[in-house]
Amino acid sequence: MSTITDHNASADHSAVADHSAVTDRTDGADRGAADAARRVAPFLFLGIRAEDVAADDEYAAFLRSAGLTEAQLHRVRLEAGPLGDVDLEAYSGVLLGGGSFCVSDPTDTKSAVQLRVEADLDRLLKDVLAADVPFLGCCYGIGTLGRHIGAVVDRTYPEPVSGVQVRVTPDGAADPVFAATGPRFYAFTGHKEAVTTLPPEAVLLATGDGAPVQAFRVGRAYATQFHPELDLAGLELRMRTYAQYGYFAPEELDDLLAAAAVSGVDALPPVLRRFVEVYARRVA
Repeated sequence: MSTITDHNASADHSAVADHSAVTDRTDGADRGAADAARRVAPFLFLGIRAEDVAADDEYAAFLRSAGLTEAQLHRVRLEAGPLGDVDLEAYSGVLLGGGSFCVSDPTDTKSAVQLRVEADLDRLLKDVLAADVPFLGCCYGIGTLGRHIGAVVDRTYPEPVSGVQVRVTPDGAADPVFAATGPRFYAFTGHKEAVTTLPPEAVLLATGDGAPVQAFRVGRAYATQFHPELDLAGLELRMRTYAQYGYFAPEELDDLLAAAAVSGVDALPPVLRRFVEVYARRVA
């Protein structure tokens, strides 16, 4: 397959970040870090958020949480234009962010953009799973990957915008990524749909009181219901951005933020950073 091509003119909506190697800015330690980065294939980040402020903040959060630079995490905004072909051999893995789309919405209520994004992701996931390429989808990603593999995705287990306790299953404790989280941790969530039932080939990695499937894996493709990248500042930005999107009554925003601040989310779970550590692929 050919590499992704740039399908947007403006910098704010550039389809792909600079694919060149990390630039040496200084001597010594910085030069050594840049040389090391050149020996690892970058990851690909896919976003679906149309709101620039939220989209940019999400990408920045993934960079921080994964411990990557922009040169190591190439960015594509799927809502801005067709994905095109992806040379998966050029990447260590693929990360998918969240957004306001729900895969379980009736087809006749989905916008043309949502339908195109879903079709693009279905094509990509077919190749990802066939080649066993490392993949991690967060929030929207659990519905996307879940639907693709035949899981039941519906509105049986919505969760309000909040901090929740996530419990790691025995299979999760044995997983190379989720073993790093410990037996339980807290993370922010807020969603209208969730996975109700997984197919036999999927491995349940984490669960919770409000949503029985908080994370699963099939092959080396992972998905989480919670947001492993999201801290309190990011949560507030998203809540203010999506206050009219039906996740909560707008007049409840301040109370929900106050509750989130004391919900137990004191540190980000190390899911993204560990995913990168496990699946970063060395190149010659």
